[in-house]
Amino acid sequence: MSRSLRIGTRGSALALWQAEEVSRLIKAMPGAPEVELVIIKTRGDLQQDAPLWSTPGKGFFTAELDRAQLDNQVDVVVHSLKDLATVMSEGLSLTAVLEREDPRDALVARKGGDLASLPQEARIGTSSLRRRAFLAYARPDLKQLELRGNVPTRLRKLDDGEYDAVILAVAGLKRLGLEKRVSASLPTRSFPSAVAQGAIGVCTRTGDVETMRWVEPLNHAATRVAADAERGLLRRLEGGCQVPVGALATVAGGIVTLYSAACNIDGSDFVSAEATAPLAEAVVLGVRVAEDLLSKGAWRVLAKANERREAALQ
Repeated sequence: MSRSLRIGTRGSALALWQAEEVSRLIKAMPGAPEVELVIIKTRGDLQQDAPLWSTPGKGFFTAELDRAQLDNQVDVVVHSLKDLATVMSEGLSLTAVLEREDPRDALVARKGGDLASLPQEARIGTSSLRRRAFLAYARPDLKQLELRGNVPTRLRKLDDGEYDAVILAVAGLKRLGLEKRVSASLPTRSFPSAVAQGAIGVCTRTGDVETMRWVEPLNHAATRVAADAERGLLRRLEGGCQVPVGALATVAGGIVTLYSAACNIDGSDFVSAEATAPLAEAVVLGVRVAEDLLSKGAWRVLAKANERREAALQ
């Protein structure tokens, strides 16, 4: 590759860490090209005054990156895979998924402790419908407040006393060297992670062989299988990143196991499903677990979430 490899990324501290990690891995390869980071602002970065679930459209953190890639302004785009739509924009491919960091959610409390030890009616910050739903299921007494901004901003709001606790991804805190802020990691059975949480997705233009040769070696096989299962489930549920559904796939001994749960925003109608399959059937497994969830009543959860969003958009 005669010219430099242009990597598109959002400008938050976490997004830059992820892009720089991809850059480091590429540069470590024999004969690697020069690498240039290109920062692109997305609608999700610019619009901080409303919850994402009440915002029209999809791709809050990805649409502008996709456009820049399709317009040949960048060659590679690095995403938090949980933000990436399960149906890719035409002309783009998810070429590699890096090894996953801890996928769990973290409770970060000003006075420490776990979720059970928070005082009655403690103020807890999160903007995720999934987190709000499973919080209501686990601790219906807590006072849930909206929380937007990047990781350092959210922690600053907590430290300034706006909240008694906030919920953030363990992976993001660890990647920013903030793992000591984790008061407790939340259990994945009652508080399942967002689909592909903790994984980094690296996208290229479909058919861009020269770029793909530098990205394909970054793919971590077990993480890709797990992500395919989780994303297959979410695709079948026709949900974006703002739905009250969590899932976690694990890979061991040639088998992938997928657990998923759904819950209404008020904590009611908690349903879960789990199944296993050979690695080659990861996407099919995702569909099968999704069907099981729907048969147990998850369709009601998704319908209520859609009604809530539509009402907010009017």
